[in-house]
Order: sequence, then structure tokens, then C-alpha cells
Amino acid sequence: MSDETFMHVAIEEAKKAANQNEVPIGAVITYEGEVIASGYNLRETSQQTLSHAELIAIQQANEFIGSWRLEDCTLYVTLEPCPMCAGTIVQSRIKRVVYGAKDPKAGCAGTLMNLLEEERFNHQVEVTSGVLETECGDLLKNFFKELRQQKKNK
Repeated sequence: MSDETFMHVAIEEAKKAANQNEVPIGAVITYEGEVIASGYNLRETSQQTLSHAELIAIQQANEFIGSWRLEDCTLYVTLEPCPMCAGTIVQSRIKRVVYGAKDPKAGCAGTLMNLLEEERFNHQVEVTSGVLETECGDLLKNFFKELRQQKKNK
């Protein structure tokens, strides 16, 4: 399976978030070429800071693997991880992160900084960026455009 194939699965997760009026961010985690966990942004629904797509997927993967260590896993996420998610990714020992759209406001996988490949940490994560970047970015742009239009109409 290709990175694009798994990113399409993450995009479907992001669409679930959008259907709940959540910022459309989706994530999946693979192990040995199979999806073992998925998640989408639920911050507004849960009113919990930790309800990011990546953290939800990591928690599911921990349960699937039976360990906090996800050493042979790859995380696919539609938006570049924030500092909180990047820290959790490093701590969980995920091997590789593949993301779609860059996050110019909070991106910590190369845009503002790169916590995932920081050599001073005891674990570094391989990063692949820009996979289906336009499609991932358009999900976000269209969501916020519609949100602004709704506010304007009120």
C-alpha cells in the first residue's frame, strides 16, 4: 500500500470531523501494512484539549499493540502535527509520520520547527510531508471558508 492510499483513509477520517462541525483533521496508524487505529479531531465536541486526531489514533494503537511503544508504526495525518502531538509522537516511539498540509501556525514537523527529527531527543521520527497536500489543505480551507460565511450570514 502506498502513502497516498493511507492518506486517503486519513482524509475520510477528516471528513467525519467536518460532518460534526469539527476542524477536518484525520489520522490513521498502520502496522505491518494494515490500519490499526484511526481518529479525527473532536476538540469542540468533547471540549477536551487532548482530542486531536493524532492523540485519539495513538491511544487506539496503544490498545491494539498492547504497549505504549509504537516502534514499527507509521502515522498518517492530514495536517502537520502541533507541538503537543509531535511530543506525543516522539514519546510513543512512532517510526514514521506522513502528513498532508503544512501548518504555518503550529507545525512542528518542519514548518515552524521540527520536534520529530530533533537530535537532542532520544528518539527521532522519519518525516514525509506533502502527501496529497492540496486535497488535505482544501478540506481545511473550505471548512473555514464555510464557517466564515455562516458567521457573516448571521
